[in-house]
Amino acid sequence: MKVLSVASEVFPLIKTGGLADVAGALPLALAPLGISMRTIMPGYTSVLEKIGATKVVADFPDLLGKPARLLYAEHAGLELYILDSPDLYDRDGGPYVDLEGKDYIDNWQRFAALAKAATSIANGIDANWAPDIVHGHDWQAGLVPLYLKYSEVGPHTPSVLTIHNIAFQGQFSSQIFSALDLPAAAYAVDGVEYYGDVGYLKGGLRTAWAITTVSPTYAEEILEPQFGMGLEGLIGERIQDLVGIVNGIDDDVWNPETDRHVAATYNGVNIANRATNRAALEKRFELTPGKGPIFCVVSRLTWQKGIDLVIEAADEIVANGGQLIVLGSGDPVLEAGMRAAAARHPGNVAIVFGYDEPLSHLMQAGADAILIPSRFEPCGLTQLYGLRYGCVPIVGRTGGLSDTIIDANGAALAARVATGIQFSPIDSHGFGQALRRAFRLFEDRPVWDSIQKAAMKSDVSWQSSASQYASLYKTLLNRVAVP
Repeated sequence: MKVLSVASEVFPLIKTGGLADVAGALPLALAPLGISMRTIMPGYTSVLEKIGATKVVADFPDLLGKPARLLYAEHAGLELYILDSPDLYDRDGGPYVDLEGKDYIDNWQRFAALAKAATSIANGIDANWAPDIVHGHDWQAGLVPLYLKYSEVGPHTPSVLTIHNIAFQGQFSSQIFSALDLPAAAYAVDGVEYYGDVGYLKGGLRTAWAITTVSPTYAEEILEPQFGMGLEGLIGERIQDLVGIVNGIDDDVWNPETDRHVAATYNGVNIANRATNRAALEKRFELTPGKGPIFCVVSRLTWQKGIDLVIEAADEIVANGGQLIVLGSGDPVLEAGMRAAAARHPGNVAIVFGYDEPLSHLMQAGADAILIPSRFEPCGLTQLYGLRYGCVPIVGRTGGLSDTIIDANGAALAARVATGIQFSPIDSHGFGQALRRAFRLFEDRPVWDSIQKAAMKSDVSWQSSASQYASLYKTLLNRVAVP
């Protein structure tokens, strides 16, 4: 079986969030199941610098108004199509925003072109490889099912669209529609029309053969207005085609027994070496060595991630003998709040702004608990890294967080299966209670050690999830085979 993945970012080439990790890990997880997955992604400047040798597959003299080339490359075990178009992707900023954090004004064109090129692959532009199924990720690939619907072979090519975060929808002015190379019929309720605008995610959700979310609970949550972000009605209409499949992680990259980013490796039976990593964290963040728990945050600093709750709780964490370290960036107001907390508590609260992949590994390997008070979380990956490394996740009871963490309640502790702490409601009161539970549990070292070891026994690999994707693909191909 051959599957084309369409993604705007792919680890280890470029990453802003969990989408990149999924796009980079899923092809490798599917290969043992007999599924050949290739991924098409934009040719960002940094990507072209990393991939090395390429082969030109096709030229597009006019791809939605811009010249482009389709390149093939292999990197880190991945088979990739790179859409090389300097006019669209040669930028000094990130994949989606400029150096000032503002969306590129031509994002509609940049990702419509990606979807259009993906459709060309489905239509056979590469004489050596054509997919049986096309699997797009998020709004950046939302037009893929639309283009397939109106293309030569597309109506017979199953499409899957995965929602990583329904809050990001790719909504643009209706004025761009004429430049998308779609028939007039596509600008309709059963197409891309969305409250008088063009909705990329909306159009994809309307026309994809199957819709997946990155956790079963999130699949249920987006049926409600609180989480559906205006698309809950459409999701409800497609409920028979909706499935939640929790993400996994690359357990070779995130492996405490072999991790080159940590000061000392360890396994689930012998966690003593975590003390060496803790000492390395204290040095890196200039913390005053202490005996209380070190709580870490590795996250975008946004309201969705509950960072305001962390800032509010910083004083209580320190007052109870704990310490707080943060890696991330985001909302300037929240960044300022973090700076103020660090200024109040030098040696006990410290922040590194930005993203540092090796440091994130060390934080999971040396901190005692990771705070994830997200108000909504489609899946989340940091809690999975925490499980793998014995960094106890403290999470809001929502989305994939509730699917992947076993709360340390009395029954779970007695059965020695607790892997973290869940809390609800997701507000300052609920979060405060969770922190106080964490302090009490941490004081009982045998109990805390049992939570760490149970966490490290969790299956956070892609094996089960990849099998579910393979089953979904086979179901869709069976639909094709039925006259």
